[in-house]
Amino acid sequence: MTEKKFKTLDDFLGTHFIYTYDNGWEYEWYAKNDHTVDYRIHGGMVAGRWVTDQKADIVCLTEGIYKISWTEPTGTDVALDFMPNEKKIHGTIFFPKWVEEHPEITVTYQNEHIDLMEESRVKYATYPKLVVPEFAQITYIGDAGQNNEDVISEAPYASLPDEIRAGSYFDENYHRRNK
Repeated sequence: MTEKKFKTLDDFLGTHFIYTYDNGWEYEWYAKNDHTVDYRIHGGMVAGRWVTDQKADIVCLTEGIYKISWTEPTGTDVALDFMPNEKKIHGTIFFPKWVEEHPEITVTYQNEHIDLMEESRVKYATYPKLVVPEFAQITYIGDAGQNNEDVISEAPYASLPDEIRAGSYFDENYHRRNK
């Protein structure tokens, strides 16, 4: 786990995080570049979901504090505030009604099922949204570098976050050991 101090946007880009919300949901998230994020969900309502190349707005609000926001093809809106120097995040997820009622539809590699996400968004109710505002503790920070396709490159599985935290998942160049 890196112990670098975060100040600028460049310090943040290329960073890989694992964090657990106060409600127990565990997420893994990667600032792939200045406009794209990848993530895997290890615990919570949509555990098992993973996404690569999600377009996002990524800004440095002030020294060491970052805001990232995006809308998914599901219609879910996400706003994350990262405070990596304090190992804290505040996230708000705005789930459409259909995701709350049918989360299993989203538990997949979204990139291969965009049509299904968009069809579900039209087929099922989107309102009222389930708003989930939570603080999270960052349990891992890795310096993966920007545009590293190995960071989020396979479906989540039970021991994956612990393997990453233990240093057995990536090699010294931040590439997956077992492909």
